Amino acid sequence: MLRRLLAATLTATALLGATSVIRPPATLAQASASPAAHLVSAGLDGSRVRDIVVYSAAMRRDIRLTVLTPKDTSAPRGVLYLLNGAGGGEDRATWVRKTDIVNFFAAKNVYVVIPDEGAFSYYTDWQRRDPELGLHKWSTFLGSELPPVIDRHYGTSGRNAIGGISSSATSVLNLAIEHRGRYRGVAAYSGCLTTADPLGQNSIRLVVETRGGGDVTNMWGPLTGSGWRAHDPTLNAAKLRGTRLYISSSTGLPGRYDTPRYVPDPSTLADQILVGGGIEATTLACTAQFLQSLGRSGIPATVDVPPTGTHSWGYWQDQLHRSWPFLAAALRS
Repeated sequence: MLRRLLAATLTATALLGATSVIRPPATLAQASASPAAHLVSAGLDGSRVRDIVVYSAAMRRDIRLTVLTPKDTSAPRGVLYLLNGAGGGEDRATWVRKTDIVNFFAAKNVYVVIPDEGAFSYYTDWQRRDPELGLHKWSTFLGSELPPVIDRHYGTSGRNAIGGISSSATSVLNLAIEHRGRYRGVAAYSGCLTTADPLGQNSIRLVVETRGGGDVTNMWGPLTGSGWRAHDPTLNAAKLRGTRLYISSSTGLPGRYDTPRYVPDPSTLADQILVGGGIEATTLACTAQFLQSLGRSGIPATVDVPPTGTHSWGYWQDQLHRSWPFLAAALRS
């Protein structure tokens, strides 16, 4: 009954999504007792969109995920891990709800795995349990625990790629750095790709503290400490050598999705243009620093910087479409 209730309330998010977050029931942490990560629920057989549950030993609780299965499952297929934004899949602003992802991948031969939890966590391993946000060991889960479970259950090809938007764009680069060789391709859309400088730290505090009510020092320690430098993709860009990179950010100037045709409500449209425009301009500044660091290390990347676009879902859907040939090639290699 608990699992059916969870499936009925399944939602997801991004940085500019709704601020209300659906927390898992308190009893979910005790739903599994095994010391090893394993599949708890495989969802509905025959469904292309499945709500599954995987137990994380690192976080000592069950984790909800959405899986899109390939058009043809008769042969092993690659896996694209796709992260929601700041809300981590616990509110309503998600890849599934806000884009055409289900239809887009309907004719494609790839597994798409989307975590539906992890609000305000930056999908990283926190140094300490946070009184407000709880225990987070997402790097261990996504990089070590989850892929073997997915590979065993679905009989995948063993080839993985990963993508993320907004705050999770930072996360996917850190995951690739921390788990060398796990992901053949990484797509970072509209992220502030620095963490050790004031620009990056202010962006993170906006997510973790202002929106989430957590304490960023529980994540990576003191702001001037080594934990922040260790998780700064710009400072550690050289460790991405050999990983295929797709990096995108818009300018923040209003574009095709910032009109009444796409956003009829005037207040929502104003917020998207003013707030979303400012956030996207910030991510572009962070992205420029990251690209300069890649250049100094002689690391190639596929880069797309459209002349217009705010920090909003229409542009992320476009980027998913535009980056798919890149990701598909990484999964075939």
